[in-house]
Amino acid sequence: MTVEQRRIVHTCPVPDYEYRAVRVPRDSSREQTRDLLTIHAEYGDWELSRHAIWPDGRRKVTVRRRLRPEPLPPMPS
Repeated sequence: MTVEQRRIVHTCPVPDYEYRAVRVPRDSSREQTRDLLTIHAEYGDWELSRHAIWPDGRRKVTVRRRLRPEPLPPMPS
């Protein structure tokens, strides 16, 4: 029996996206979370990558944006 080994070859040496983690407190409503992410999307060119809701109610959101040669504004707090 032979075992086939596969290797992942990355065709692009530079990553395409920049990722940031955003933690939302558990007392934030769904609408407040949506508004926060909308602001990130409109003014910082961020898009939603992942969204997880923990059993205690806090949310962990990962946003991403495409890397560009010109600098973009920092993510709002």
